[in-house]
Amino acid sequence: MPIKLGELAAQFDCELVGDPDIIIDNVAGLHNAGPRSLSFLSNPKFRKQLAATSAAVVVLCAEDAQYSPAASLVSDNPYADYARMAAIIHPRPSYAPGVAESAAIAATAQISPSAHVAANVSIGERSTIGDNVYVGPGSVIGPDCHVGDECRLIANVTLVRDVTLGLRGILHPGAVIGADGFGNAMTPEGWVKVPQLGGVRIGDDVEIGANTTVDCGAIDDTVIEDGVRIDNLCHIGHNVHIGAHTAVAGMSGISGSAIVGKRCMLAGQSGIVGHIRICDDVVVGGRAVISKDITEPGVYAGTFTAEPAAEWNRKVARFRRLGQLIERVNKLEKAGE
Repeated sequence: MPIKLGELAAQFDCELVGDPDIIIDNVAGLHNAGPRSLSFLSNPKFRKQLAATSAAVVVLCAEDAQYSPAASLVSDNPYADYARMAAIIHPRPSYAPGVAESAAIAATAQISPSAHVAANVSIGERSTIGDNVYVGPGSVIGPDCHVGDECRLIANVTLVRDVTLGLRGILHPGAVIGADGFGNAMTPEGWVKVPQLGGVRIGDDVEIGANTTVDCGAIDDTVIEDGVRIDNLCHIGHNVHIGAHTAVAGMSGISGSAIVGKRCMLAGQSGIVGHIRICDDVVVGGRAVISKDITEPGVYAGTFTAEPAAEWNRKVARFRRLGQLIERVNKLEKAGE
């Protein structure tokens, strides 16, 4: 949607350096922006790209404004303000209210007149769909589910049963919410399945990525609080509790009954074992495994970065000899006593 630069500056309380009548109608990166593009700079290491940009305007901090050849919107948080501006310039699609003929709706389901239910959707008994909800094609909403106002289930999303979505949630294609978790008891004869009886409670403004699974609770509910962001291909086990505004990056896994605090950030492929507690404001590095409670905020990491194979092989060889070296040191210490 085209908008004047002066309007953007006023709406987001940014200092404008440049012509307020410039028209912006798209967003782009610094390297490929055009004369009607909005771009941003949030990291000073990209100042070289800033100097060469053809963008009409760049959202940046005060320290970087002097390097911009384009108009500037000076912001205390350039990336966040850029995101909000981009949502105005490129608003999400709107859909006419209604239910597709091919949708299968249970007799006791309740659907707001302002909702859009796309083709081949199934909605189960006693489930409710709130105002201005978009249920994308192929999605399945089982019994006793509630989808809050302005949620978007993009396509092929599954809510198995007893799932509550708060307001303005976004679920991407292939997300499965409320399936059985791994509940099995071992006997001499083999595994015995433990019935998974809980539901899933998801707060407001939560986004869940493509092909991510959030298991139902075993007895109590699995809980995801307001503002949580879960990336693609993640697994959230049964009875997990994730605090507000925590972010979980791609291919991470949180095992059953773990409690993750508020405002935490779990980097890609991180793993959280079950039945532990992580306090608020913790950052977990990529591919790290957390196996014990974390009681102090901070950054926690525990993996090796890649290096030339020859160097890595030398380190592995030395590591294998570590036990022998410890024994030799112990013998020398005893001999010197």
